[in-house]
Amino acid sequence: MMLHAKPIDHLIEALSKLPGIGKKTASRLAFHILRSSLSEAQELARSILDVKEKIHLCPICFNLTDEDPCWICQNGRRTSEILCVVEGPNDLIAIENTGTYNGRYHVLHGAISPLEGVGPEELKIKELMERLKREKVIEVILATNPTVEGGATTLYIADLIRSSGIKVTRIAYGVPMGGEIEYSDGMTLSKALEGRREV
Repeated sequence: MMLHAKPIDHLIEALSKLPGIGKKTASRLAFHILRSSLSEAQELARSILDVKEKIHLCPICFNLTDEDPCWICQNGRRTSEILCVVEGPNDLIAIENTGTYNGRYHVLHGAISPLEGVGPEELKIKELMERLKREKVIEVILATNPTVEGGATTLYIADLIRSSGIKVTRIAYGVPMGGEIEYSDGMTLSKALEGRREV
């Protein structure tokens, strides 16, 4: 049963298909768009179309970009000897936001997950191995998520790289800064102990 005029119902339906957006939030967003000016609505529509039409994968690192190659791969001041492998573009952004990493990246676009039908062939692992043959990389940092899938992906890639003589490291997992040990779960504490280093 339609509760509003057809265009409003269609907008609510379209917005509710977005992840994390239920019917109530979709309805609020639709009415916000309806109250906004025509130019604001056109700018939103233009932004959505721009993303769909202009964004593609960087041919080198597979980050999302509108340039060839992406701005990170173009930057001659970044070290090309260290490669940080991440599951997705959002992980790359999180690492960039720390301001502490000055190497290059390789985006896998997922993690190995047999239950979901995602094997190594569905990820950018073959491209990573080809890249390691082409470029002079001395260290690969595996920055996958601390999940079963992320762990499986890390082990798979580490096994592939080991024989090449390239140093393979993994980001440390553990108790976050400002966190309290008594409130940390067992897995987090276990990883913190494994990732300990000399002081």
